[in-house]
Amino acid sequence: MTDMQDPQKEAPRQSQAATQRKASFFATAKAVFWSFFGVRKKSDYEQDAAQLNPVHVLIAGVIGALIFIATLVIIVRLVVAK
Repeated sequence: MTDMQDPQKEAPRQSQAATQRKASFFATAKAVFWSFFGVRKKSDYEQDAAQLNPVHVLIAGVIGALIFIATLVIIVRLVVAK
């Protein structure tokens, strides 16, 4: 037998490891906010890539996008109302 591992067994381990990372949801929300703002240091990005939970990133991104859209709608309604 060879030392190669079965790719079908390796994929669940990688996805399980990705969803069990250490960063809190608040840390994820902070990273997503700075990403929306467009300001990220390379060292912060690398640290986030190692620690952030991808599920939290997805949820925080959707919440951030909804807040952004709601803010734009409110601004447009205020401007058009005058």
